[in-house]
Amino acid sequence: MTAVRTPPPRLPVRDKAAAKECGWGGVSPMLTRLAAERATGVLVREYGTLHLAEGQVVHAESPCAPSLDLLLAHRGTPDAGTGRAEGETSGRHRAASRPAEGAPVTPGALELCRLVALYDAAYFALGPSGTPGRFRYDDAEVPGAMRPVPVADLERETLRRRDLLHRIWPDQRTDGAPLVRPDALAAPSLTARRRAVLNRVDGVRTAADIARELGRPAFHTLVDVRRLVAAGLVSPRPQTPPPEPAPRAAGPADRDRDPDITLLKRLRDALEAL
Repeated sequence: MTAVRTPPPRLPVRDKAAAKECGWGGVSPMLTRLAAERATGVLVREYGTLHLAEGQVVHAESPCAPSLDLLLAHRGTPDAGTGRAEGETSGRHRAASRPAEGAPVTPGALELCRLVALYDAAYFALGPSGTPGRFRYDDAEVPGAMRPVPVADLERETLRRRDLLHRIWPDQRTDGAPLVRPDALAAPSLTARRRAVLNRVDGVRTAADIARELGRPAFHTLVDVRRLVAAGLVSPRPQTPPPEPAPRAAGPADRDRDPDITLLKRLRDALEAL
């Protein structure tokens, strides 16, 4: 009796017409196909992971962005005017997102923080990558999953954020490099939020490190960092070239590799054999 193995489902062929009609597809073609397929599973990319349910995103995580638990511990909700996607929630939820220290987190504040964490991690997960993404079909329920976010909304917000950062300062090195501040420059009057970021620039911390230490969304920290760079107060730490290897003295093996010496040695060996 021959056992028949059922092959895993294949990713659908990209329907360009459907993608154009739905208004998305400019960030990740694979994510576009998965949304059209209404797939459920995990999309793993170089800088993060997206969890999908019925073609919509229910959770995102990235090593570049603080976790939901960290944001909740610091009450890491966005400041006014720092992001549009998070501001689309109702004013009632926004007001509830800033409870007094030690007070329990209300359902509205929890939902807002989950939305902030999802958009924050998804921005990095959908960033330009040098390696292809991988998708794993999985029907397991994601712990702490929130109300699904349409892929179209997520991609549009990701593109909007990229454009915002580019308009502030176009050099992307500031996003991942250790940051330094010129000693000769005295910082002008800054907002408390931006001052907190500047005070943690020490030549070692990156923007992601500062975001985790402050318990703030990483994208909003990038906005502050790029504004500080544009003002000349912060810059990426210069990369030092690796030291050149010291010249090595030639040994017997090197002399044997010389063509003339090798030929003479072969002639000598041939004469001795006669």
